[in-house]
Amino acid sequence: MTELSGGPALPQERRVVTAIPGPKSQELLARKNAAVAGGVGSVLPVFTVRAGGGVIEDVDGNSLIDFGSGIAVTSVGSSAEAVVRRASAQLADFTHTCFMVTPYEGYVEVCEELARLTPGDHAKKSALFNSGAEAVENAVKIARSYTKRQAVVVFDHGYHGRTNLTMALTAKNMPYKHGFGPFAPEVYRVPLAYPYRWLTGPENCAEEAAAQAIDMISKQIGAENVAAIIIEPVLGEGGFIEPAKGFLPRIAEFAKSNGIVFVADEIQSGFCRTGQWFACEDEGIVPDLITTAKGIAGGLPLAAVTGRAEIMDAAHSGGLGGTYGGNPVACAAALGAIETMRELDLNARAKRIEEVMKGRLSAMREKYDIIGDLRGRGAMIAIELVKSGTKDPNPEATAAVAKACHSAGLLVLTCGTYGNVLRFLPPLVIGENLLNEGLDILESAFAEL
Repeated sequence: MTELSGGPALPQERRVVTAIPGPKSQELLARKNAAVAGGVGSVLPVFTVRAGGGVIEDVDGNSLIDFGSGIAVTSVGSSAEAVVRRASAQLADFTHTCFMVTPYEGYVEVCEELARLTPGDHAKKSALFNSGAEAVENAVKIARSYTKRQAVVVFDHGYHGRTNLTMALTAKNMPYKHGFGPFAPEVYRVPLAYPYRWLTGPENCAEEAAAQAIDMISKQIGAENVAAIIIEPVLGEGGFIEPAKGFLPRIAEFAKSNGIVFVADEIQSGFCRTGQWFACEDEGIVPDLITTAKGIAGGLPLAAVTGRAEIMDAAHSGGLGGTYGGNPVACAAALGAIETMRELDLNARAKRIEEVMKGRLSAMREKYDIIGDLRGRGAMIAIELVKSGTKDPNPEATAAVAKACHSAGLLVLTCGTYGNVLRFLPPLVIGENLLNEGLDILESAFAEL
């Protein structure tokens, strides 16, 4: 049997031995361009052969510091021991039966864990799916079935997926929606409490944004017509925006008072990413439904909708499911990922990452006035770049900093409605030496602008 060479065994060091991307990656990129649809892009076309801890190794022998985690997926690290152990054992037993045909214990165990981990002590049930978009889409189905209503309310800057319905829920046109319409009907967008860009100042943001959103729902839609309000407790693709404190509780209370299902989309922010199991815990929010994916299974495709039992049971038998939803190998991986999160106390690790990153980034913000805002929690941190002396978005500088980081062996991601946010999502198991080395590279990139 071939010994595993990635995962925790991979040397935790940055190593740049060729240009990035190197010659072998460039050869593979040519093959990709010939065989893979042009709409499938890559942030950094270095072709991975191994990953683990806080690094990604490519075909050319470069070892990059990972500040992306596969977009918040490999929070426990790539090929974490418990994930590999449990998934490998399941692979040897069986790979698929379809839970809707002949069920298996792993699916039930994951649902039991979700009932324990998600906020609230009420009776809960779950349904498992393949992707975050699929989870959100099914949350809408469940809410509509429960309320017998149709309208769905979402927020400015929100991102919820790439399927037809979730494109309608998503705020940003390019690249997610452009040219792909028409979109699903009965979706309505209202203001978000975005402190950095609120016109009357962050101190007024929560109260004014909530009042505007509630007024729009009441006047333009009618609260009695709304099945669900869906929001990311910390927005992901929209720019790692933390809604102003007080905004989420106000919206959740409005939903409760009007029989509307409140859905927390925790696909990017869940599973220890923000220093809590779920980001909505920060303000004591107990959602009716919560959608999860990404970090749930250590890199295998799995997603879930978890919620109040009476809401989850509203859909008729056979109304929820899918051929691969809750695949047994993915369920085993999820149990391994949750085991790792508990054993390593990854909530504490996320908080330490926040302490280190915010300390360093605050100093950079003092030095470089194009860093307009620093925000986020845990290992979900971002800086928003602007033109000097203004709040005008600066996507050009954002792209230039990201490119300089990539060339030096640090993988960073961008996001934001205006394309001007650098987001940092390191694996929660990253070593502090690598974390600081990555921040050194980032600071050098700013110095070179």
